[in-house]
Formats: sequence, C-alpha cells, structure tokens
Amino acid sequence: MPLITFQPSGKTVELPRGSDLLEAARQAGVEIEFPCGGKGTCGKCIVRIISGDVDSDSLGVLSASTVSEGYMLACRTKILDTPVTVEIQEPLGREGGKFSDELEDIQLIRHELLPEDYQFDPLALKWVLDVPPPQKDDGLSDLDRLTRTLQKEWGKTPVSYTLPVLRSVADVVRRENGRVTVTLIRSPERYQVIGIEPGDRTTRHYGISVDVGTTTVAVQLVFLPMAQIVATRTAYNDQIECGLDVISRINYSQKPGHLEELRTRVLRTINRLIQQVCSSHGVAPNEICNGVVAGNTTMIHLLLGLNPEYIRLEPYTPTVLEAPYLTADQVGIAINPQSWIYIAPCVGSYVGGDITCGLLCTDLAAPGDEINLFIDVGTNGELVVGNQDFLLTCACSAGPAFEGGGIECGMRAAVGAIERVEIDAESGQARCQVIGDVKPRGICGSGMISLLADLLITGWIDAAGKLDRNRTSPAIEIDGKGSRYIIVPNEQSASGKPIALSEIDIENIIRAKAAIYSACSLMLEKIGLEFADLATIYIAGGFGRFLDIEKARIIGLVPDLPREKYRYIGNSSLMGAYMVLVSQDFKERQLDLARRMTYIDLSSEANYMNHYTGALFLPHTERSAFPTVHALIEGRPSPG
Repeated sequence: MPLITFQPSGKTVELPRGSDLLEAARQAGVEIEFPCGGKGTCGKCIVRIISGDVDSDSLGVLSASTVSEGYMLACRTKILDTPVTVEIQEPLGREGGKFSDELEDIQLIRHELLPEDYQFDPLALKWVLDVPPPQKDDGLSDLDRLTRTLQKEWGKTPVSYTLPVLRSVADVVRRENGRVTVTLIRSPERYQVIGIEPGDRTTRHYGISVDVGTTTVAVQLVFLPMAQIVATRTAYNDQIECGLDVISRINYSQKPGHLEELRTRVLRTINRLIQQVCSSHGVAPNEICNGVVAGNTTMIHLLLGLNPEYIRLEPYTPTVLEAPYLTADQVGIAINPQSWIYIAPCVGSYVGGDITCGLLCTDLAAPGDEINLFIDVGTNGELVVGNQDFLLTCACSAGPAFEGGGIECGMRAAVGAIERVEIDAESGQARCQVIGDVKPRGICGSGMISLLADLLITGWIDAAGKLDRNRTSPAIEIDGKGSRYIIVPNEQSASGKPIALSEIDIENIIRAKAAIYSACSLMLEKIGLEFADLATIYIAGGFGRFLDIEKARIIGLVPDLPREKYRYIGNSSLMGAYMVLVSQDFKERQLDLARRMTYIDLSSEANYMNHYTGALFLPHTERSAFPTVHALIEGRPSPG
C-alpha cells in the first residue's frame, strides 16, 4: 500500500489505492479543516502535493492556476500507487486560529429571569445517616441496616444500589461510628443510591449543566446545596473541524468510524471544560453527582453515538426525543461514574433540548392570552410562537456566521472580539469597540451586525450587501469582481494582519439573518398574525449578550418593532439546564412544554422560500415591513 507523509508534522499512514487524502489525514492524526463535512463544496481542506501521484477533482472549486501549483482539496484527491508527501497549513483549530481553545470564566445565568416561586429540589442530593452497628442474631446485613435507616427518614420508597456502592458499604458503615453520607437520585418509583462516603460530606456536592451547541459548548459547575454557580466555561466544539453545521456533520458521520470520532470530539470538549472548572475551584470531578445536558437533536445524537442519518431524510425521524436516564460512565462524561445524566427532551428533528430549556426562561406558556415569540439565534435558528393555549415551533439553518464560523475573520464573543462598530459617513472608516479593551483578534456576531447596519445607514453598502465602488475609502479594497471592507488595518490588530469582511462574508451574514426572519414570518402567517400582534420577543443565544437590537433591526434580522417589545435572555439553553439541575419542578415543566409543542418542518412549507427570498436584502424587499429603517436610510446626508 502507498505511504502518505504529511508535512510539517512528519506523520505517516499507509492506505489502499483509491483512498482520499482527507481520510488519510484523519487516520494519521493530522487535522484539516473541512466545514462542509468532506463534500468538496467549502474549499477549505486545501493541501499541497510535494511529491507522488494523485488523482484529484479540485478544478471548479479551486482555480486552474492554483491547481497547477500543486494545491488540491484533500476531500477530492485520491491516492494512487506511489508514495505521496503532502504539505498542510496549521489548521484553524490551533493557537492563533479561528477556533481556538481559549476558555472563559463568564456568568451566563441571569438570576432575574428565574421565577420567584420556584422550589429548590435537585434531582441528586447528599444526606447524612447514622447507621446503627451490627447486632448479634438480628439477621440484618449491612445493607439492610443502611436501607432501614434511609427509609426511616425518607419513607418506605424502594431503594436500589449501584454495584460500586455495594462494594464499599461494609467498610464505610464501620467508620465514623456509622455516620455516612449517601448520594441519592430520587424518582417517584425508587431511590437510587449512587454513592456512600464516611462522615458528613454534604458540603462536597456539585452538579453540572451543559449546553452542547453546534459551534460552542458551555459547562457550568454548580454547588448544589445552595444552587450556587461556581464557574462557567465555554469553548468551541471540537466537532467543528468535521463540519460547521449539523447537515455537514450528519454527512460526515456516515463514513466508517466517523460517528465514533464525532462522539469522541464533543466529549473531549465537555470533559476539558469540566476539568477547567474543577481544577480552578478545587473541586474533584468525582464530587459532581448529577448533570443536565441540553443540545439540539443532532448534537444529542452525536454525543450519545446514535446514527443521525434519518434526521435529515424524509420523514425526518430521530432515534430518540426523550432519552432515558443514563449514567456518566455510559455517556462518557468525566464526573462521578455513577452520576445520572439527564438529557433535556427534544421536540423534532431540528428543535431540541436547547429550546425546551430556553422556554423555561420565558412567559410563553404563562397564564394569559398574549402571543409571544422566542428566537434562539445560533448555527441553527430555532423559534417558538404561542401562549398558554398553543406552542408552534420550527428550525431554520442559519449557519455559524453569527458565532464566527465561515467568516474569514470571525470569532465568538470573547476577549479580543470586535463587538461594536461605528462608521464615519464621510471617510467610510470604522471605529471599533473590542471586548476586553485589547487589540482586536477578529469580529464576533454582534460586531458583524453593528458593522453592516452602519455601512447601510451611511450608504457604503447597498441593499444587496455590495460595497460602494463609486466612492473612494481607505477601508474598501477592490479585487476584480470582489471587494472587502477593512475594519482594522494590520498595524492595529493583534495578529498583525488586517481584520476584514469580504462581500462573500456579507452574503453569509445576510443569508443567516434571512433564514431567521423568514422563519418567523412564515410561522406568524400560519396562525394569521403579524409581528405587531406580538407582546414580547425573547432573543436567546450566546452571541446575543452583546447584541444591539436597533442594529439587528436595521439589517432585518428582527422585525421593525418598538425596543420595549424585545427582551434578551442570553444563553437560555444553559440557563434552562441549570434550572432543571436545581429543581425537579422545572424538569416536569420542561417535559410538559416539550409534549405540548407542535413542530413544523420548513422543508415541507412551499411558501418558506418566498419569505426567504424577500429577506435576502438589507433590511428586506418589502419596504412596508421596515418603515423605521427606511426612514433612517432616506434621511441620511447625500454623499459628498
């Protein structure tokens, strides 16, 4: 078999003739970015063939001059019989790249959104028992005495034990004069004892809430006795290198071994974050006794190693919507192995537990007749409209643009991200506000929205997102048919390279906002309402904590409604997971909400594309839908 060598790492692998270079890289442990999932459409997995013969079909995606210099797409290049040496660039998942592993210790829970009347009642609790010593001829085992002591305080509910607990009972009940701390998982049918420790260990009791997003993962460490959030960390999902959206990852998962790779990648991200929050606060992972995980339907399938193929094939049927309780050991999450992991219930193929968690943070199902709208702006745009009588939900593929994916200089909202931009109307140049007040490293979703809004209002881009070529600005570079806007010149950026937004980037942002707005329009059309009929619009999503609603309205991401109708609720998926972690009442509410929601598949809605096409402009082709925005545009001074 031919030998493939990757430079500069020097890693090698032998594969049969006809294997593609992308698979060779995977087996050699060499990471190459391929956001389209290896379909050959994104043009990102570029390599250079230094020596050897290959068969490549890269023309059409790459130019003839590029191919003539030895550059090819790894996913479209087959290995022939001769040894091959391949040169790759440092992938974006490493230091200095777009998808860095930088972690943040940030507060994503907004306690003012928690209902005042909620009952603190975590699924897992630690309880101190004084187990009597063994007595001669009483016929009781150690386990009998432990069970009787527990039932004396908690009633006659049946008690079951895990095997690791059984193995430690004899020694533990004989230490500390019979005083023990048991860790209980409670359900109406039984109590499950998942841990037993000598003495009083109730102050060493923690849980985790986890938001598994397509682009980012967030982990929150919670001190359960007081429902206190100890730390929150976020990072890019390691699956990104296998595809930027759920469809790309579903496609990638169908090749042999790839489903397990995707499962391993997301677990690696989660466990890395758990280790970070634990080590920085002196907590042993084994002291974490419960976890709640929220994510969209595809992310949950990939986390559990379930085949996601049928999510994207008609009639779009997932393997599971309401997952059974699983242990941390079964899932692969690195906490107390016997801990129970609760997976937030999903509703449909593209509306998952992240949304059922998010609804807990709203008044959508509260008593009253007011109609409210919930929008989660992320890689997958999900929305719910309704009140106490009905809940209608759908999802659209917005893409990862607002979270920094697929944008040349895009990044998530972290230190160094440009979060706000103002454009000088005369010169066209930008003034930027950067998170952390440091040299900028890139631009996040809120910064992109702010930039496009100001470029539109000042006349430097038109409704189609094309930069003005008739006026001269130091910020606009024209290259043939394309052009790009220089937000920060190279001498002012952290990397020494300019931070820019190309017209292709602008197209991606417009497509993302159009997908979300058109989905909202269609849902309201189906129930015979207009945007003006809504009482409140809840905006959720991690990037949106810096979102300027006025700027979002200018580009047509959200409807042209008064500011007081909007309410930003942050990462509601993580917040809802936290709520379920600390209260079984919230868990029951969530199940009720999930079972009441009616899921609409946009792919079967013929009118959706009409709404989408109309939204592919700034702010929209229908002027009457955005009167305030058009008044701003028409009121701007004429170019000098």
